[in-house]
Amino acid sequence: MRRLLAAILTATLAITAPVAAFAGSASLVLDARTGKVLASENGDTLNHPASLTKMMTLYLTFEALNRGKITWDTPITMSKYAASRPPTKLGVKAGGTITVREAVYGMIVKSANDAAAAVGEKLGGSESNFARLMTQKARQLGMSRTVFVNASGLPDARQITTARDMSTLAVALLNNYPNEYRLFSIASFNFRGQTIRGHNNLMYRYQGMDGIKTGYTNASGFNIVSAVKDGNRRVVGVVLGGRTARSRDAKMAGLFDRYMGRASSGSAKLTASINAKQQVEVASAADEADVPAPASAPRVADEAATPAPKALGYADNGVIPLERPAAMDEIMNAGKAPKAPAGKAGGWQIQISAAPSADAARALLAQAQSEAGAPLVSASPYTEAVGKGPNTIYRARFVGFQSKEDATSACDALKKRSYDCMLLPNQG
Repeated sequence: MRRLLAAILTATLAITAPVAAFAGSASLVLDARTGKVLASENGDTLNHPASLTKMMTLYLTFEALNRGKITWDTPITMSKYAASRPPTKLGVKAGGTITVREAVYGMIVKSANDAAAAVGEKLGGSESNFARLMTQKARQLGMSRTVFVNASGLPDARQITTARDMSTLAVALLNNYPNEYRLFSIASFNFRGQTIRGHNNLMYRYQGMDGIKTGYTNASGFNIVSAVKDGNRRVVGVVLGGRTARSRDAKMAGLFDRYMGRASSGSAKLTASINAKQQVEVASAADEADVPAPASAPRVADEAATPAPKALGYADNGVIPLERPAAMDEIMNAGKAPKAPAGKAGGWQIQISAAPSADAARALLAQAQSEAGAPLVSASPYTEAVGKGPNTIYRARFVGFQSKEDATSACDALKKRSYDCMLLPNQG
């Protein structure tokens, strides 16, 4: 009898216990034009999503906006529960309010847990009920192995996903809410007098990358979902369980560098992969022509149909990455020695990136200078416009290095913080 009871108890525990997930290394690279998986490492292994969870919170927010249930200016009351969520967060006190626009900015740029919980309560009545809606939507989109239990991604053993499922969610955001998707390229925003900067450093510097989200908890490791546009190619990548943010970013960049050339450019619609034997075309709420192109290649014909930036709540100084083919040949222009700015003749300079506006380039330089510390203390930030009209881009550089060794030291410091860096001698 005791053996029988023990067996029944063991079976009961096996059925009711949460599915185990772990911060194991996983990655997947998806050709979103065909649904073909270009590379996969443990793509269907269960892991914890961490703040990648907010991608689904944002998806349901965009859905509610498009259905007219809320507007960008709808106030959201911060409950005692939402305000008590641990950092990172906006820090609004219980009883205070934020707008939907502020909540969306907070989730995308700062990965604010209090904003996510407040949105969940607003749309679902309670965060737990909202999480059930999240999981239901996941199934509708073809995310067969994902379970959500909160709106933020804060640690919970029951909250699980896979690299393949996260790529499916990214494609759904691209297809169904292309205008709102552009918000994922925001680098910073102003919140009640304070400038809040993002930390998706790979997106800010990898050419053609225009989204979408990073995440981290002790249980999940360092996660990232990224999307890159290269001409007509559209590739989505996922890395889960990274040991550090830098190694995660390096792995993601390396996967794109290796597999981008294998992606197709012939399909008209974006497609997500469910598994190795079956593919699903994510239902689209917009034509493929509406999928956002990088700012370096605006489509004049679409301007009338596209909401103004302020209507979507864009940050004025958001860095929108440029198309990848321009990265080395056109932007860096390595074959020509750059002219030194007035008063900075001679010596060396370094370039870390390029941006679609001077303000965006300056913001990136200010962030890099604050992170690199001593090697950049005496350097001068410098932006240089290249191109004409809508194709103008702005090189982000530091000048004033008196020796190659000083410039190299600055580059080394920046690379340790996951920035690209090119060493350039001044021209006269």
